[in-house]
Amino acid sequence: MRRLLVFGAVVVTLVGSGAVASSTTGRERHAPPGGWVGTWSASPGTGVANTPNGYPNYSIRNVIHTSIGGSSARVRLSNTFGTSPLTLGKVTIAVARSNTSPAARPGTMRTLTFGGQRSVVVPAAAEVLSDPVRLSVPRDGDLLVTTYVPTESGPVTYHAFTGQTSFFTRNGDFADQESGAAFTEQTSVWHYVSGVDVRSDVRGSVVTFGDSITDGVGSTDNTNHRWPDLLSDRLRGRLGVLNAGISGNRLLLDVPGSAFGRNALARFADDVLSQGDVRTIIVLEGINDIQQTPHQTDPAAIISAYRQLIAQAHARGIRVIGATMLPFKGWRVWDETLEATRVAVNTWIRTGGEFDGFIDFDKVTRDPADPQRMLPAYDSGDHLHPGDAGYQAMANAVDLSKL
Repeated sequence: MRRLLVFGAVVVTLVGSGAVASSTTGRERHAPPGGWVGTWSASPGTGVANTPNGYPNYSIRNVIHTSIGGSSARVRLSNTFGTSPLTLGKVTIAVARSNTSPAARPGTMRTLTFGGQRSVVVPAAAEVLSDPVRLSVPRDGDLLVTTYVPTESGPVTYHAFTGQTSFFTRNGDFADQESGAAFTEQTSVWHYVSGVDVRSDVRGSVVTFGDSITDGVGSTDNTNHRWPDLLSDRLRGRLGVLNAGISGNRLLLDVPGSAFGRNALARFADDVLSQGDVRTIIVLEGINDIQQTPHQTDPAAIISAYRQLIAQAHARGIRVIGATMLPFKGWRVWDETLEATRVAVNTWIRTGGEFDGFIDFDKVTRDPADPQRMLPAYDSGDHLHPGDAGYQAMANAVDLSKL
């Protein structure tokens, strides 16, 4: 369980991960008060094991892409995988001039507070939520969330694969620098930041829950061509889209020493159910249980995990849409036994009737001449992950009326 410390005029909540025995029908969605809706998220994957002292005196400028706009913002910051308290000396948010520059749009830099204070200590295994700040957040735009850490902290919580260039400096507090001139080093990792909410009239968000395919591996860097981003483009700001994909993530097992995150059942409450005003979840998980070692070849085990995700979401009044697993023949471990498991699970997703609906990503992306393979035009080249065209086909396959 991860603790969430909330500051300002916001209710304190505790997030647990207990099992829920059954789902309900005729559910009502319980939107949190205040008009807060998620515009962006990234699930923490692990802590940086080779940073025993953390990143003292670093300013890290994370570049993130919004799905919906709003009139105010608040930011979620994570020490989930930290082993000691993390002091955030200053945190800022600004609208980016572009998604490939550390410079802020003039006049948009805001310093965040936590219970009215500019500095906050985040205990090990905890998150903090900032006070709201007035900022005109653009839809389908880019924000800069910058953290300055003045002291040693231990392992740094981060999201390993981003497909996005961010920036940092080792030379002190430049968190509120508008020009970005101090941020001379680059990183492909999002550090500390795990979510941004906006005050908006938008009626809720969609969470895409998955692994590297949802994370966007295989898409072109700095283009926001992950399938959740392309889905957001189709929605045109009508719903927030929150990406809860972690590369390498499995439904049933952790992978010790990796950046693959906790197993999906362990992280579901924190990474999905605790997000603001979630109305629908799209689940695309399971291929790593099949293709990673140890291989899961019992479809019933994967289906059991899906049932738990459905039950826990339904208990919160949230719809759950299942997505069939993509073909992967040609990937280095593919064989007929693993393929049979994928086909059996996909058949259940389509016909089991336990999800609130399904998206047939398998059918959309497979090669008609060899349905066990991905269509070459959609393949990034590794036969497991789509490229930009494949991710666009996936986004196009979502029935927006079902969200």
